[in-house]
Amino acid sequence: MIRFECDYNEGAHERILQRLLETNMEQTSGYGTDTHCERARMLIRQACGNEEADVHFLVGGTQTNTTVIASILRPHQGVIAAVSGHIAVHETGAIESTGHKVLTVPSLDGKITAEQVKAVCDAHAKESSPEHSVQPGMVYISQPTENGTMYSKAELEALYAISQAYGLPFFIDGARLGYALASKDCDMTMRDLARMCDVFYIGGTKIGALMGEAVVILNDALKRDFRYIIKQKGGLLAKGRLLGIQFETLFEDGLYLEISRHAVDMALKIHDSLEQHGVEFLYDSPTNQQFPILPNSLLEQLREHYTFTFWEKVDESRSAVRFCTSWATRSENVDALTRDIVRMIQENVVQVEPFAELQTAAMV
Repeated sequence: MIRFECDYNEGAHERILQRLLETNMEQTSGYGTDTHCERARMLIRQACGNEEADVHFLVGGTQTNTTVIASILRPHQGVIAAVSGHIAVHETGAIESTGHKVLTVPSLDGKITAEQVKAVCDAHAKESSPEHSVQPGMVYISQPTENGTMYSKAELEALYAISQAYGLPFFIDGARLGYALASKDCDMTMRDLARMCDVFYIGGTKIGALMGEAVVILNDALKRDFRYIIKQKGGLLAKGRLLGIQFETLFEDGLYLEISRHAVDMALKIHDSLEQHGVEFLYDSPTNQQFPILPNSLLEQLREHYTFTFWEKVDESRSAVRFCTSWATRSENVDALTRDIVRMIQENVVQVEPFAELQTAAMV
């Protein structure tokens, strides 16, 4: 079975494993106060172009999102996010479990706009008794989105500007950040991104590490007591150096972007091969997640040899699925996948209405 359902099927990059082995018997202080964590922080600050940034290491994405959001919001506040945002659909109500509501806004491609944030804030302010409803307290996005789409630099600047105008901290979920920065369509660097938000995190779990996310706090007002909150949420790892060593390795010589670029290249190889044979896609994704629209009959055959994620039904005979590549995806596995899909399409030609026409009809 060849797996394409997520980007954390494999363990960790061999250089990380080697460093963990080499340092295994070192005696260090705990809870992220060791020299490896300090060096990793230095490298991340350099990548962000901000020597004053606070950098904290946590284990996983849900833990990170919950800890950051709970640290920012007051008890009566909620977080604005896309209806398809990770915190809204893929974290089992983790944010709500802290007593905070996710204030969702519509999105066709996974992104939200500055205009939507303004509308949410203005609508709340215009209520006759606003204290009876949840107050917008911050803005959350992910880069890239759940749908593999990316925010442009201009879109992020607009979101940051409107967030500042309404006094809302702007938080960017970067679980797959490397795959966005490595995309050929990306028009920003990590330094740019660090200037356009109050806090973001750099994902390691999905990009070469065994586990780990690096939270980067840029707004001084959000830095106070964050380690206390990490501890309270169960996220202060005693053997913190295990996280520091991994990010130290990922950032010391460009490994993070190098392996991210490989995943994007593999994903675009899937995209281009299928597109050449008439396959349409649900989203225009330039990152490591691709969403082809395929006949249901083909998908049943494909599941005999490959794993992937069902995304949504498009019409009576076709569905959109997700193929997700990673830093470790093998080119020969991509070749096998695309070869089998093309063969099945040629053997089982199905005449269907083009997806673009279905979208147009749905909007009429």
